[in-house]
Amino acid sequence: MAAAVEPSRFSLRDRLTTFLDAPPFQAAIIGLILFNALIFGLEAIPAVVEKIGPLLIALDHLILWIFVAEIVIRLAVFGPARFFRDPWSVFDFIVIGMALLPATGALSSLRALRVLRVLRLISIMPSLRAVVDALLRAMPAMGSVAALLLLVLYVGAVIATRLYGTSDPERFGDLGNSLLTMFQILTLEGWPDIMRATLETHPFSWLFFVPFVLIATFAILNLVVAVIVDSMQSGVQAAVAEEDQKRDTELMDFEHDIEASLARIEKELAALRASVKPKARAAAARGSRAAKTGKKRKR
Repeated sequence: MAAAVEPSRFSLRDRLTTFLDAPPFQAAIIGLILFNALIFGLEAIPAVVEKIGPLLIALDHLILWIFVAEIVIRLAVFGPARFFRDPWSVFDFIVIGMALLPATGALSSLRALRVLRVLRLISIMPSLRAVVDALLRAMPAMGSVAALLLLVLYVGAVIATRLYGTSDPERFGDLGNSLLTMFQILTLEGWPDIMRATLETHPFSWLFFVPFVLIATFAILNLVVAVIVDSMQSGVQAAVAEEDQKRDTELMDFEHDIEASLARIEKELAALRASVKPKARAAAARGSRAAKTGKKRKR
């Protein structure tokens, strides 16, 4: 009886796996996430909350429990070991778990974290996952670029403090103000106004500000973009290579199956020939004896 139940259990798991990975189900989850994001936006409008606040809360709770049911089904189908090995599954689990925390009393501020559910779009949509994976792969190289940028920012702040601290103490009076001002120049926010204000007392200060902008903004910040693009390109190439390797492995397995099937067929044919020969010899012997017996009777 147990042997009869076991196949049905595995067939149900296979059907659930196919259902969870089916494009229509994924599209439905994406639709729910976007609808949930719309609900969060409407909850931030007091006039809308005053009119349909209870409805928005009910819809939000309904969508949340749908997400909970999805996570529970995934845990049951894939098992805890496989489920928690996938970083994106862990991300979904944490986001949904945070939404289940009580949002009353001292934890009332956690209610704002419900909007993190919208981030599940990253784990659902492959294109967004590819971008995030590229950013994570680029982190080591981006760390080196960030260290270089901080070094240039620090050197620029020290030089600016020594050169313009007395004439413009509000912006360059100490190292902290200089760092803040140089960071503002780095972002190109109002940097011509800062330079013009300094030019009134230091006519050649453009020899400091212009090279700083060229080096820090146009050179080093563009290195960040270059690192991210290179990481995305490497990720695409790795994905293509992995797909090719998977295809080659499947082809080799298919060829191996064909060779094994042919070998099995040849073995069965050989066994069939081996079993047929004695029978043919016995039939020939019986035919020969019958022929001899017939000749004797004729005589």
